Amino acid sequence: MARDTARRVDPGAVLARARTVISVALSYYRGGWPGDAETGTLRGRIARYAWGRDYHKRVRKRLLKLTRAIRVLAPSARIVPYVDTGPMLDRGWAERAGIGWIGKNTNVILKRAGSWHFLGELITDLDLPLDAPSKNYCGSCSRCITACPTGAIVGPYQLDARRCISYLTIEHRGGIPLDLRPAIGTRIFGCDDCQEVCPWNRFATPTSNPDFAARPEQQTPELIPLLAMDEAAFTDRFQGTGLRRAGRNRFVRNVAVALGNLGDPRAIPGLRRALLEDPDRFVRGHAAWALGRIAASDATEALRAAAMSERDAEVLGEIEYALGTTTGDRSPLHATPGR
Repeated sequence: MARDTARRVDPGAVLARARTVISVALSYYRGGWPGDAETGTLRGRIARYAWGRDYHKRVRKRLLKLTRAIRVLAPSARIVPYVDTGPMLDRGWAERAGIGWIGKNTNVILKRAGSWHFLGELITDLDLPLDAPSKNYCGSCSRCITACPTGAIVGPYQLDARRCISYLTIEHRGGIPLDLRPAIGTRIFGCDDCQEVCPWNRFATPTSNPDFAARPEQQTPELIPLLAMDEAAFTDRFQGTGLRRAGRNRFVRNVAVALGNLGDPRAIPGLRRALLEDPDRFVRGHAAWALGRIAASDATEALRAAAMSERDAEVLGEIEYALGTTTGDRSPLHATPGR
């Protein structure tokens, strides 16, 4: 967000002689969470916006259709579309355009439709009449602040992205801080908790848009098979979806954290393989942490075997920390995990 500051605050830096920003919102709400497909399976949770197809292409396709319709009326109009892909402050423009207000959870909330929406814009040199900015209707409500699992909403309208599960599971490239891993629970891609509790989302109605139809096993997928995915399998399974954003390594890292939080011994064989064989050091390190959360002798044996062969200092730190959680000695000898 710190890059291209001038272009973010001035559409004229993107399109010369820009006069108007047309802001749009498109619902992706699909209703309640599904029940587990099979009782007793170890499953993770994926944020609602990634249940269907990748929104960037889907919203852009509609913006281009709108662009063509505008040019029928104004053939000489110059128009530039954006869908979370360029230097645009999407929420700020949505609020100024009257679509909704920025809530205490920092999401845009529509008064009669809630917050389950994608945002986009058209920048144009057409001089169009302006809409009034949206009023704020959060009032004294603070449910989103209370519900945040990691305390990332540090105050009304203030989000510390470094603690946000959506940031940690999608954008963050390194190790997830140790103190935040337990709070992630079984969330393997994003987090919706601050939206789930928002009273305005009682007005949300399920969309029938086929672009955002939920794919099988893309809401609460079984975790152990995901742990074994290589790059090709990850690409094949999630082609055309928003989950590609995290990349294979970060996604499998998240799966290891979820399995550690579940603490089920059935995950030990998969976690052991990840610890000993995965090419990514963060996957190996988080697999070690997960094994340390499982109170079983097999988990301890896997950690000790890895300690004999691992050469990466940070992974060794994770292994030794994990061994401390299983043996009672929590003093790692190498690099601090999660940094």
